[in-house]
Amino acid sequence: MKAIADQTVLITGSTDGLGKNVALKLAELGSRIILHGRDPLKGQKILEEIISLSGNKNIKYYNSDFSSLQSVRDLGAAVLKEYQNIDMLINNAGIYQKDDVRHLSRDGFELNFAVNYLAPFLLTHLLLPVLQQKEVTKIINVSSEAQHEIDFNNVMLEHNYNSRKAYAQSKFAQIMFTFTLAGQMKDTKIRVNALHPEKLMNTKMVLEAFGSAETTVEQGTEVVLHVATSPQTENITGAYFNKKDIAEARAQAYDLMARDKLYRLSKELVKI
Repeated sequence: MKAIADQTVLITGSTDGLGKNVALKLAELGSRIILHGRDPLKGQKILEEIISLSGNKNIKYYNSDFSSLQSVRDLGAAVLKEYQNIDMLINNAGIYQKDDVRHLSRDGFELNFAVNYLAPFLLTHLLLPVLQQKEVTKIINVSSEAQHEIDFNNVMLEHNYNSRKAYAQSKFAQIMFTFTLAGQMKDTKIRVNALHPEKLMNTKMVLEAFGSAETTVEQGTEVVLHVATSPQTENITGAYFNKKDIAEARAQAYDLMARDKLYRLSKELVKI
């Protein structure tokens, strides 16, 4: 695998919290960083801040609203136009809504499922052409220990909605996708893993939703960097990490029929 200083890394949701801190640490190590956010003014500010703090000028910012699949497609097209190789994709962007009101994405999907799962599902597929290289490349899905198995008769949670279930289902779908894609990529140099970084880090999202935190962004960053850069994890694929240890996800993640059903449904929803 390339030295981290020679790698190009795309981190979604990297203008705040965990994503921003991971971007800064990798920039300090010399990586070429592709930042993503949904607020162009904030994105430019964070771009300048990371350049200033790291001394690394090989950083670019791209704007995309993950509640819109067209916006995700536009992001994929822009990145493909600019980059021939990406060494690491960290799917970190996500939302948690503290109210128990069911919201929809611009495409009419339950919003947590759309932003936390369908958007990275689509972006990952769009970027596969530049991830398939001679060197080992990594796709890391930042998931959660909060997991709710999928009821295929109620995927969009039109019945019995609550915010925690919506978030947990979207994060569990990420894990199921991780296992599926890892299987599809088993004969390539692509390593695909999911991770739970830490419980209730002191991010804006957590503080707004729960009012307090139990751990820090710095602790979560250590976990992401372990999976992303440690020689111990270089050849691991198709795993779910709870912090730095490989762990068991909920049972449905190991059900091949359920995983295939989710994968086929996801392709249908994002139209690929």
